[in-house]
Amino acid sequence: MQIEGELIEIFDTEQVSDRFRKREFVVEYATNPDYPQFIKFELIQDRCGVLDEFRTGQRVTVEFDLKGRRWTDREGKTRYFTSLQAWLLKALDEGAAPPPDDGSRPPEGADALPF
Repeated sequence: MQIEGELIEIFDTEQVSDRFRKREFVVEYATNPDYPQFIKFELIQDRCGVLDEFRTGQRVTVEFDLKGRRWTDREGKTRYFTSLQAWLLKALDEGAAPPPDDGSRPPEGADALPF
């Protein structure tokens, strides 16, 4: 999946567990300027550094996967989680040099959550 929008916020990398880290960012997606949508994405593991080459206010294309998880907690209650896992960002600004891209997607299984 892919969308274009303005990069609104970039968060620091979060070390969730000893084997899992993520970094979130928000893109304003405005197909209707009267009702913009603020979409939060995440980058995981070695992709966290991708955001280092970007700045807020920049127009970007985000390529991502829609992920869904089911998890049963200790009390036996089932919970569902949805995430938008970005795997590629491209700058749309004129004159801005996009970060280097090897064109590859993260390997299968790299999205394992710690629970």
